[in-house]
Amino acid sequence: MSGDTVWILAATALVLLMVPGLALFYGGMVRSKNVLNMLNMNMYCLGIVPIVWAVLGYSISIGAGGSGNGWLGFFGFDNFWMNGVGATPGDGEMAGWAFGLTFAVITPALISGAVADRMKFSAWMVFVPLWSLLVYSPVVFWVYSGWIIDLPAHDYAGGTAIHINAGVAALATVLVLGKRRGFGKEAWPPHNLPLVVLGTGILWFGWFGFNSGLGGPDAGQALTNTFLAGAAGLVGWMITEVATGGKSTALGMCSGIVAGLVAITPAAGFVGTMSSILFGLAAGVICFFAIKLKDRFGYDDSLDVVGIHMVGGIVGGLLIGLFASDAAFTGEFEEAGATLLWNQFISIVVVMVFSFVVTFIIAKVLDATIGLRVSDDAELQGLDSTEHGETAYINDGSFTRI
Repeated sequence: MSGDTVWILAATALVLLMVPGLALFYGGMVRSKNVLNMLNMNMYCLGIVPIVWAVLGYSISIGAGGSGNGWLGFFGFDNFWMNGVGATPGDGEMAGWAFGLTFAVITPALISGAVADRMKFSAWMVFVPLWSLLVYSPVVFWVYSGWIIDLPAHDYAGGTAIHINAGVAALATVLVLGKRRGFGKEAWPPHNLPLVVLGTGILWFGWFGFNSGLGGPDAGQALTNTFLAGAAGLVGWMITEVATGGKSTALGMCSGIVAGLVAITPAAGFVGTMSSILFGLAAGVICFFAIKLKDRFGYDDSLDVVGIHMVGGIVGGLLIGLFASDAAFTGEFEEAGATLLWNQFISIVVVMVFSFVVTFIIAKVLDATIGLRVSDDAELQGLDSTEHGETAYINDGSFTRI
């Protein structure tokens, strides 16, 4: 077994850990009466997505063997039901399959933050496998095997395929789902900031596997860039908070870290060390202002998935066109310039349109059939008790809610 394969196996475990980390990150931000629902939405992805990936998702994501069609090659069924996967022992394919699986798991989990406090769990159970097959897997094919890589446009570890894809899908879903009761009138502060901080730490830890997991000569550069971009994102967000008349907050620091990590993800192995600081700073500042758009435009993105993951992914994807350098990437690569910037822009726009349209259709169909949203009474009482029949916090035998 090669050293790269060993590292991919370790990185797979790191990325897997990000899912419960994300659950804690999101869970701490919702109200206490909905925290278990948020944990369950994330953990459900750990159950259903691996099965979907094994049956058909992986096959779609790598395309039809020898089709040569960069647009429609994702209609690939060569590896349906794991046919032929791992047929050659020792070639590392199974390690790569498992590594890709962890990305497939966390991507729909990101969407859960946008629909917090009001989506039926039964609808979520159907939404996740449908979205994984109809949106996620085709986009992964485009980015890593199809027309996007042929442009060429670049996405080192999932800025377009994961963060922009999930962020746009979150926007489409909340437009169908509607706003929470009291949106724009009530304040919903995080019920447990220590959980948010803990979740952020787990996410950052797992992100080292996320961005450098493929190993090779670029792994060290990708890991270093991941560290610096997260740190710069924290600083950028914190400075912006203070400069706009506020105070530096724990939630802001955590949000800045995630924004910086999102922005460097598409570029982790494509830019030099000091450039990664600029990625993090830019994301920390831009994403801070981006989350305010939901108030201006009136869409209810509960936990700022659109403002951080979609916008942060766009920032990172476009900055590749300005800072990419083959000095940081040992493979064949096109350096920064107008052509690469344009290619990055085109790839991002097409993925955004595709993800939004297909996700909107999925949400509309679910809303018209099984219903997408809980009742007003259930939303008022809390999804932990109404959707799951349990509660996260018990005090002297009574439920504690805020």
